[in-house]
Amino acid sequence: MDSAQKKDLREQYRQMKPAMGVFAVRNIRSNRCFLEASADIPSMFNRIRFQLDMGMHPNRALQQDWKEQGADAFTFETIDRLEYSNDAAKTDYREDLKTLKSLWRDRLAGEGRLSFYP
Repeated sequence: MDSAQKKDLREQYRQMKPAMGVFAVRNIRSNRCFLEASADIPSMFNRIRFQLDMGMHPNRALQQDWKEQGADAFTFETIDRLEYSNDAAKTDYREDLKTLKSLWRDRLAGEGRLSFYP
């Protein structure tokens, strides 16, 4: 691979925009969910699954259910995606993600269909 190809690959990587938004790790048996927001949902799915598999997830209730019920009792679901701004200068989406998570938490709690891990 020559330097021009490497440069192109680096630029393609820099331009990648992973899916960001709100997601849930849902226990399908108890209908409890762990709701979170991320600027890179696919990476967070991998991270959380690894933490749970290793017994290192910071949410103790979620970790305990994973240990007792196994991975088959859980789904990883994207709830809503946040689109990237057309403004190239905007690179910080933390507040937008925080607001979106709060809106979804209120909405899902109001529907009464599921409960949340603390």
